[in-house]
Amino acid sequence: MWLSDAQKIGVALTTFGALFMFLGVMLFFDAALLALGNILFVSGLTLIIGPQKTFYFFARKQKLRGTVCFIGGILLVFFKRPFIGMVIETFGFLNLFGDFFPVVITFLRQLPFIGTVLSMPYISTVVDRVAGSRTSAV
Repeated sequence: MWLSDAQKIGVALTTFGALFMFLGVMLFFDAALLALGNILFVSGLTLIIGPQKTFYFFARKQKLRGTVCFIGGILLVFFKRPFIGMVIETFGFLNLFGDFFPVVITFLRQLPFIGTVLSMPYISTVVDRVAGSRTSAV
């Protein structure tokens, strides 16, 4: 898969956004890191798939609850309510991007070290349940 320069920058922004959000959560919900992570994640997603497709992804009728929760959580983080904002944002994120979990798990199972870990007895049942619950709901 060949990516344009804008898409490569988008992948980097999305990665840094996820990293800043992770650090914000690990540092007891630091509002500044979470806000920066949210900005980087959304701008990276826009660069990866394009502005028009991003708008149509968030504006679909089936994804309306997830979009409202995701954007509402981001706004709560901006207004210095990081814990409540991240809980609501996580709910919205799972509603928006939950359909991609089976694809991600299938990709991760093909990786050398991670695939071995995901194939371990107890871990594989949990991963199968997470992937299976999403595939049956679609």
